[in-house]
Amino acid sequence: MMLVTGATGNVGGAVVRALLGAGEPVRGLVRGEADRSRLPAGVEAVTGDLDEPGTLRAALRDVRAVFLLSGYRDMPGALAEMRRAGVERVVLLSSSAAPDGDLSNVIARDHIVSEHAVRESGVPCSFIQPNAFMSNTFRWIPQLREGDVIRAPFARMRAAMIDPADVGAVAALALTSTGHEGRAYRLSGPESLLPGDCVAVLADVMGRELRLEAQTDADARAEMSATMPPEYVEAFFRFYADGDLDESSVLATVRDLTGRRPRRFEQWAIAHADRFRAASPAHTAPRKKEQ
Repeated sequence: MMLVTGATGNVGGAVVRALLGAGEPVRGLVRGEADRSRLPAGVEAVTGDLDEPGTLRAALRDVRAVFLLSGYRDMPGALAEMRRAGVERVVLLSSSAAPDGDLSNVIARDHIVSEHAVRESGVPCSFIQPNAFMSNTFRWIPQLREGDVIRAPFARMRAAMIDPADVGAVAALALTSTGHEGRAYRLSGPESLLPGDCVAVLADVMGRELRLEAQTDADARAEMSATMPPEYVEAFFRFYADGDLDESSVLATVRDLTGRRPRRFEQWAIAHADRFRAASPAHTAPRKKEQ
């Protein structure tokens, strides 16, 4: 049995689908009844909370491998439960920020500390350190409901974003096969894009005249401060305004491990076109194609 934490999220859901496609029995950790209906058919739902390790015992019964998320309050406690349950392998979803080891950045620190807890647990482990996810562009949907202008911060930041499905494919491989113990896999997509490039792709997919409006750092800081603690705002600015985090390089890891090229942003956007098109405001007419 494989246990997937975050099983209803963009990445955890991709891990679930990849494992099902490989014919593996999958158990999805959920927090409540509302999440159970979001799991695919064939997945066993079990309730538990990574912040409360004692609630994981039923979820871990007969589990041989766990896909684990970073950043929970008592990672050592959760991992101790896994060790007691006889888990043979843990694959941790970490971050591209972890390899630098910068504990002064709160986002990097969450992942670095989680990696350390996994290494110290005594359970064989591997780490996935992906670039930003293509699914992060879903955050633009509220703006797409309002009109054709997308306001985004850090407009000069180039990134080789990755499709969560490619992260899921690598995670499923590490969960189900040997030879990955102790390894850390840095993952990227196949192209390095600016936010404006992504907006142009979505414009073509949606058939709308979209344009990017770059936010000033001051406006971006004010908007972010309304929804997150100051230390996280500062962490993002250090990553993307100060340049502490470089996700622009295209890496061969996905292809080397899975034997196939990771999906381009255009392919990902087409696969999720219905979700973006549903955000079209009623007054917006589709863009006319040139004959």
